[in-house]
Amino acid sequence: MNDSVRPIPALIVFDLDGTLTESKQPLTRAMAHLLGELLTHTKVAIISGGALSQFLKQIIARFVGDITLKNLYLLPTSGAALYEYRNGGWDKIYEKHISETDASKIEVAIQEAVTASGVIDKNEETWGPCIEYRGGQISYSALGQRAPVAEKKEWDPTKEKRVVLQREITKRLPNGYTASMGGTTTIDIVKEGIDKAYGIHQLSRKMGIQESAMLYVGDELIANGNDSAVFQTEIQTKAVASPTETARFLGKLLHA
Repeated sequence: MNDSVRPIPALIVFDLDGTLTESKQPLTRAMAHLLGELLTHTKVAIISGGALSQFLKQIIARFVGDITLKNLYLLPTSGAALYEYRNGGWDKIYEKHISETDASKIEVAIQEAVTASGVIDKNEETWGPCIEYRGGQISYSALGQRAPVAEKKEWDPTKEKRVVLQREITKRLPNGYTASMGGTTTIDIVKEGIDKAYGIHQLSRKMGIQESAMLYVGDELIANGNDSAVFQTEIQTKAVASPTETARFLGKLLHA
């Protein structure tokens, strides 16, 4: 897709970490302004592996002034849930919830897989807990959920460690669950069939917008990247390398 595409698509779907922000970091003031302006022109959805609370902290808390939130849709936990803004709050449209029983089994599977993988030194201190239950998703972050961005980027730049972890976790999961790569240090576990493609399908049905009329913007639109599931849909795609590139693209789209 050309950067100067016009008109603006009926719905633009964004990945979060690496696309709109650095990993688990808040929107910059400039990016918040661009998104706010975009919301006056079209509908916007943001999809990522974090829980809703992470979205509210990284995105919503950064908006200033009168923002058209009725045009914004949030898909936390990689599309396992969908929220829209109505009557002053975020209403849940759906959530593919993981039961506490299955969550316990998955946590055991992760712990066994980490030991079997050989890529994690359990004696090294982490930044917070490594396993996080997010309702519709369970995430394992090798360095801990609060690891600094620089440390995360250095840990597995070639994805070799995460490939091993993904394989070992997959072997041990209960039936009906899958493991995929999330962020730079993360493996995400969800119910089978729940991914970013699922989220896009649900958006299309709810909003009556054909997938081919939508645009997806992400930094991992490559084989085995955490945006690759969108290739199973008819959505248009725009690959970016960083939030800076996303901001440049949005500037051209809005002001061409």
